[in-house]
Amino acid sequence: MTEPNDITSQFPCPDDLRAMSLTELQALAERVRTMIVRTVSSNGGHLASNLGTIEMTIALHRVFDFSKDRLLWDVGHQCYAHKILTGRGERFDTLRREGGVGGFPSPDESEYDLFHTGHAGTAISTATGLAQADQMLGRDNRTVAMVGDASIVNGMSLEGLNNASLLKRQFLVVLNDNSMAIDKSRGALAEAMDKLRLTHTYHDIKTSTEKFLRHIPLGSNISDALKHLRSGIKSTLHTPRVFETLGFNYFGPIDGHDIGSLIGVLERVAELDRPVVLHVHTQKGRGCAYAVDDPCRFHSPAAHCIEGETPVFADKNYPSWTSVFADDLIAQAKRDERVVAITAAMPDGTGLAKFREVFPERTLDVGIGEEHGVAVAAGMAKAGLKPVVAIYSTFMQRAFDQVFHECALQKLPVVFCMDRAGLVGSDGAVHHGFSDIATMRVLPGVAVCAPADPAELSAVMTYALASETPVAIRYPRDEARLELPGECPAFVPGQSRTLREGPDATLLCYGTMVETGLIAAERLAEDHGLNVAVVNARFAKPLDRDEIAKRLQTSAPLLTIEDHAVVGGFGSAVLEAANELGLDTSPITRCGISDTFVAHASRDRQLCEVGLDIDSIVQLVLEKIAQTR
Repeated sequence: MTEPNDITSQFPCPDDLRAMSLTELQALAERVRTMIVRTVSSNGGHLASNLGTIEMTIALHRVFDFSKDRLLWDVGHQCYAHKILTGRGERFDTLRREGGVGGFPSPDESEYDLFHTGHAGTAISTATGLAQADQMLGRDNRTVAMVGDASIVNGMSLEGLNNASLLKRQFLVVLNDNSMAIDKSRGALAEAMDKLRLTHTYHDIKTSTEKFLRHIPLGSNISDALKHLRSGIKSTLHTPRVFETLGFNYFGPIDGHDIGSLIGVLERVAELDRPVVLHVHTQKGRGCAYAVDDPCRFHSPAAHCIEGETPVFADKNYPSWTSVFADDLIAQAKRDERVVAITAAMPDGTGLAKFREVFPERTLDVGIGEEHGVAVAAGMAKAGLKPVVAIYSTFMQRAFDQVFHECALQKLPVVFCMDRAGLVGSDGAVHHGFSDIATMRVLPGVAVCAPADPAELSAVMTYALASETPVAIRYPRDEARLELPGECPAFVPGQSRTLREGPDATLLCYGTMVETGLIAAERLAEDHGLNVAVVNARFAKPLDRDEIAKRLQTSAPLLTIEDHAVVGGFGSAVLEAANELGLDTSPITRCGISDTFVAHASRDRQLCEVGLDIDSIVQLVLEKIAQTR
């Protein structure tokens, strides 16, 4: 990959693109590509997917005016080139850093970003709403939904296509097809697209499309251009006729890295007064050899150094919670052949890629379809298997109805393992998992648990796989540093684990906040001569009511500590239990994420921001003790 000398100079704005030659646009694409590779290697971020959308982004901004036209990003992590070209190029080296450019579209940053988008499947529906509103208000704005990384197979995308087909105006869906989601795309629609890509013979545009084109009054220039368009189309979605059956005119697939052809096609389809799908074939990781070779690993890599042409990652001092989960699930599956694992297009992120290597026939990747994955798990449980559904906390929100109706209501033993619970660091607000305790504990019969160290994760998995009803387990995107002393007791519903005694206050900690509580208690003892108890709650539901009652027998402060929203979270559950027991709730203080969205920064910085760092806990305990004396 070339590295232009002017990489740090000012990037052109969208208006400038319209005066640039094809050669200049191609050079710009390489310059943007170099900037993305350099920045992601320094800061971490989404690499491979962004390298595949650069030419398409340039062509879109060349043809459309998104200061008034509409551009919606589906799977917002593909927007890096868009950010660079819309006034954020000179600050792009701050990507994902505190106060810097975010890794996802953000209306707070630019008028060119219409929605915060970090979940797949949303763009077609929100774009349809914008187009409908513009149509009703008599505006002539053009609308583009940029769909990629296999999110077209998401159920909401299909619902959006079904409704968007009713529009009687311009509406463009760009289907960025890179053969991948985060892992290899799964399912019948993905297989149909594979067949299209493998077709090397020319296919005419289908009869219905030809009939449509013949009835458009065309001048000679446009007519010639459409002939050129047809000659550049390799094939059409002939069998099955998915998009045309839904009411769209379909063109493609075309080369998503040929800027000239892309501009020519977009100029034509932008003028059509009906819904269109433009199928663009791109290469994930384009222009970066190691990202092309391993697009899964370099979908969202951590910061790394480049030695020659080889990326080198720093060694970790501790295993991640994800890897601890993967290792234990493999061990559990070796003991019980009924254990199966399900993920929604995130085998690497959830650790199931490792599980799949050992048990390929017992691993199911349902693609970007969390709702479907949970419903599949319900069917498996009903049939006698022990399904473990591994999905990020932020994405589990999408499947709440299925957790409720297909699992909890049916009392089926499905285990939900929610990675990236709590604050997730540089991915920011779209990916924080701060509502899983609240949503899960409201469901009758669902146990809600969190381990404090690796031994407890194994113990809670043993408990969950033996349960006859649903169990939800959460853990963060972090290293598993803590190792509690002594033998790990079994998880028993409604039983906590006291780790340290002390009369001056109690820190009732949930999950990995136990580590924070223990360090804070040690500091309070060493620096202030205070003896503070630390209790590992283990369960947010059912709670250890006996322990809560015991701690509230005195007026000593009781602080609940959780990496979750205070609204509806673990602390709220403790308050509710104390109230139901007729106990004085005034000693209780809830420590968690306040009623706000937390911006991207390091996880440690975010914990400081919301008052969940050690210093903040120590200071709060001192204040609460002082108030009681």
